[in-house]
Amino acid sequence: MIHILNGKAEGIDRREVLRYLGYGGVSDISGMEAVYDQCEQMLLPVLSPRACYALFPLRFDEAPNGTVLDLGFARTASRSLAVNLAGCDRIALFAATVGPGVDRLIVKYNKLSPARAVILQAMGAAAVESFCDEVNRQITNEYGATRPRFSCGYGDLPLTLQRNIFEALSVTKHLGITLTEGDLMMPSKSVTAIVGIKKENFSKETDV
Repeated sequence: MIHILNGKAEGIDRREVLRYLGYGGVSDISGMEAVYDQCEQMLLPVLSPRACYALFPLRFDEAPNGTVLDLGFARTASRSLAVNLAGCDRIALFAATVGPGVDRLIVKYNKLSPARAVILQAMGAAAVESFCDEVNRQITNEYGATRPRFSCGYGDLPLTLQRNIFEALSVTKHLGITLTEGDLMMPSKSVTAIVGIKKENFSKETDV
């Protein structure tokens, strides 16, 4: 069963935005406060957070070249993901986006004000990551303790796995996200991720 989650964009974590801008640990933004506030006021109304997720069984299969993960929707030999999913027997697969409005603003301000475009880019990244945290909490609340989410392109997990994820979750149908020929997502402020669910939570209600 594919679950749909609608979020609300009520604010953007300033510390995370500054981190994406390369100012991690900085709290005083005097001198750019007005521009920052203006960007936030433009961005918040166009954010439309939505996600979809589903549960799949997980199996570790031994192969001549190492462990192969059977993720229920695809198989991969990723060592990085195998380490992340140690102690799990199910995964939650999700896709999330904050919508196309961010991209439109960035394109607009790349021409009008590159400085604002950079801030909007960082705000969009912070917004989608914050929403992914919300999706993660929802999954943890439903199914118990989880491992940190893991996305295609991290470690040795191939970006091409995006194609399998999109098919398994009907991502374009549910969220309107599409893939480029290079397997990048549009809108760009979108994320797909695999979340391992620890074995001790098997008694939790499940739809696998």
